[in-house]
Amino acid sequence: MKELDLASAIACLHQGGVMAYPTEAVWGLGCDPRNHAAVSRLLALKQRPVEKGLIMVAADIGQLQRWVRLDALPDDRRAEVLDSWPGPNTWIIPAGELTPEWIRGEHAGVAVRVSAHPLVAALCRAWQGPLVSTSANRAGEPPARSRDQLDPVLLQGLDGVLDGATGELGQPTRIRDALSGDTLRL
Repeated sequence: MKELDLASAIACLHQGGVMAYPTEAVWGLGCDPRNHAAVSRLLALKQRPVEKGLIMVAADIGQLQRWVRLDALPDDRRAEVLDSWPGPNTWIIPAGELTPEWIRGEHAGVAVRVSAHPLVAALCRAWQGPLVSTSANRAGEPPARSRDQLDPVLLQGLDGVLDGATGELGQPTRIRDALSGDTLRL
């Protein structure tokens, strides 16, 4: 596992790597959502079943255009989603043509967020697209709120760490269903 700067993080992603980086509240694991092998490796590191699906994070709504179907939302629901971004709001939106099964799991929708976290947004801008963003912990373990809390066993399986500070959010982002508005995770 090596220390990454923004340029080497992008190179890592292009090579199918899995890395850790800080997000709004906790440390996250990320990889290219189009790379099945990278996503499979990330899921194995987390010991997370593919059926649960994964969150993707982006720098702006344009990066999610073909990944989600905003047009499938009623006007008022779409407005609420768009008005909440960028920010610490994760929405499950009907999946678009680019979203593979290994990202959405057993669901028809995909969980996405347009992040206001400066490092996450810079990473997605440099990558020119969305990234997988799931908490950097093994299933059932608490998420790491600081780099020092990252599981050493998990770190051994990563290709790199993009250092930085987490945001000031006290817990992982709220997840809501964009069609119903229902909160799935507080």
